Amino acid sequence: MESYKREFIQFLESAGVLKFGDFTAKSGRKIPYFVNAGMIKTGDQITKVGEFYAKAYFDKLGKKNAVLYGPAYKGISLSVSAAVALSKNGLDVPFFFNRKEVKDHGEGGVFVGYVPQAGEEIVIIEDVITAGTAIRESMEILKHLEGTKVIATFIMVDRKERGQSEKGAMQEIEEQFGFPIYSVVDVYDIIEYLEEDPANAENVTRIRNYLAVNGAK
Repeated sequence: MESYKREFIQFLESAGVLKFGDFTAKSGRKIPYFVNAGMIKTGDQITKVGEFYAKAYFDKLGKKNAVLYGPAYKGISLSVSAAVALSKNGLDVPFFFNRKEVKDHGEGGVFVGYVPQAGEEIVIIEDVITAGTAIRESMEILKHLEGTKVIATFIMVDRKERGQSEKGAMQEIEEQFGFPIYSVVDVYDIIEYLEEDPANAENVTRIRNYLAVNGAK
């Protein structure tokens, strides 16, 4: 495993972002591990997360000047931290996020921050994809920005799960909307990391059993 992947998984676990047990995903699936970006709650933690996203961004998109979109609520801090990290490395990109409810006073509207204009490209910054539900919700919101185009999504963890068919959720999203989804690590990286310590045998078994049923074919 590449060192940066191990470093990222260790960070997620130490910050309480990556947990093992019994959880329910947004898709309704019962899952044996959970990635919760809401547990990132200090300046140092959010700075580190932004640096990992920035690294992935530069690796995949280079110096492309796209607009970062962070879906409320967890995507807000993720997109801001990614924008800060990119700026520190010479790429100053705008960012924006959505409100859960449309504001009908003041400046109004559903978006906060920079509003992309026709011809501009958007990159979605999310925490994780299970069945693709959250990304489809984001695309429903973003379709109102006429003339813009989503060119990629970056996430922390690829769960390697099937979506609405036997295909992987990420593959379905890519085929449906025509843009790639990039992850810092995937579930098999997490399994490899866990297998380095025999004390994690039960969690490894539970995750493998879960993937046997819900994993992409």
